[in-house]
Amino acid sequence: MTTSLPDGPGAAGRAAAQVCGAARGRGDARDLAPGPGLPARALPAPAADRRKKKDLDVLEMSSIPNPFPELCCSSLTSALSTDLLPKTNSRKKQVIKIYSEDETSRALEVPSDITARDVCQLLILKCHYVDDHCWTLFEHLIPLGLERIIEDHELVVEVLSNWGMEEENKLYFRKNYAKYEFFKNPMYFFPEHMVSFSTETNGEISPALILQMFLSSSTYPEIHGFLHVKEQGKKSWKKVYFLLRRSGLYFSTKGTSKEPRHLQFFSEFGNSDIYVSLAGKKKHGAPANYGFCFKPNKARGPRDLKMLCAEEEQSRMCWVTAVRLLKYGMQLYQNYMHPCHGRSGCSSQSISPMRSISENSLVAMDFSGEKSRIIDNPTEALLVAVEEGLAWRKKACLRLGSHSSPRACSQRSAISMAIHRSQPWFHHRISRDEAQRLIIQQGLVDGVFLVRDSQSNPRTFVLSMCHAQKIKHFQILPVEDDGKMFHSLDDGHTRFTDLIQLVEFYQLNKGVLPCKLKHYCARVSI
Repeated sequence: MTTSLPDGPGAAGRAAAQVCGAARGRGDARDLAPGPGLPARALPAPAADRRKKKDLDVLEMSSIPNPFPELCCSSLTSALSTDLLPKTNSRKKQVIKIYSEDETSRALEVPSDITARDVCQLLILKCHYVDDHCWTLFEHLIPLGLERIIEDHELVVEVLSNWGMEEENKLYFRKNYAKYEFFKNPMYFFPEHMVSFSTETNGEISPALILQMFLSSSTYPEIHGFLHVKEQGKKSWKKVYFLLRRSGLYFSTKGTSKEPRHLQFFSEFGNSDIYVSLAGKKKHGAPANYGFCFKPNKARGPRDLKMLCAEEEQSRMCWVTAVRLLKYGMQLYQNYMHPCHGRSGCSSQSISPMRSISENSLVAMDFSGEKSRIIDNPTEALLVAVEEGLAWRKKACLRLGSHSSPRACSQRSAISMAIHRSQPWFHHRISRDEAQRLIIQQGLVDGVFLVRDSQSNPRTFVLSMCHAQKIKHFQILPVEDDGKMFHSLDDGHTRFTDLIQLVEFYQLNKGVLPCKLKHYCARVSI
């Protein structure tokens, strides 16, 4: 039977009452009264009986319980409560791009709260590098020619948020042996003529005590000296006396006076970052290549930069290190003492930050007897190294064949002379300036070195190394003896069959060098 429901607000209610009446069994389809103006239509008796029986069978079925009662609600409540909606993960992910020194890059999908140390740890694991706590993330502002260390605790995504949409800046991943070197050897970073104290002190102040003052909130040392400052809106530079205190950087308007009436505020470092200038002379017309600057976090352009320039590298390093210590304080010390306390999770059996892996991994050993022993005598270590080198050379010749034609001998000699080219510390044909740039990038720490081809003499090599924050170059000369070629740094007194033996020897022994070779400069790929 087909029934037409009247319009109006009571239509739905009357229809529901009709259905409920049928459900209670108080009548069948023939008992329902037609609507106004509709003729009554009766079904045949057999058909009506079948329909009535079918409706009663359906109504007698047991009700099925609702498996989702929390989704049921009245007409006065919303269909879904906000408490019942699935909670989204608050750690949003973002893709960042990291570059290495050879300009290879790798894209990483990281959470928004990842730190610089966690990114380094991730790259170390992916690239299978040794973690000696020297790997560092750098922020490189290409248009401005500026670069800075991203501290281990800094959030990488926050650093990227300060970049402009059209700026071609990069994040670099490389080693920096000087990142926490001031905790180990503070005397190299804080010269006596640049440090003074706000309170009277009795006797000399040790470098370790200077560090404690930087980390203390009650006392502080003052860094002072002359710097070249770029005048606002001009291309000229002016030499001014500066003073660094915990409250900020000041300059004196009257010579070297420290009186409050002569000091003017120059910059604070709470909402600014300190950058090192990579090409100060070329980019900014600085009087020297030891420039640095303060850049506000919300800088709008180059005009907001506060450019400074020191007269030597040691002075620049002192200013930059002091600003880092005053800005971050105990956080830097915690990064140094606990380098693996991050989200990445490192083994508790980590290497002590006081010494790097390269210092612990090389030692002269004697395995000729029943028990092995460490060779402490440098002269004995030298003799053993020479004997091992000669024995290795003889074995190599035997492996290549016993028929020693002149051509075969020359080929073996060429192989021995060129075996160093696969070593990470060898940089082939790079200039003296490029070698110095690589060493400065990876930290002016005693023992940082590389080996390169000599530009003045194509038959020789050059050992470039750092000592006392100065880069020195030593020529490796070829020495011929009984028709055989050797390498030497001391005019033939100590000779080596190849450069690998030479480097390994001076990693164990100081010899004619100012210090042992400790950390090699390498251009890594990621």
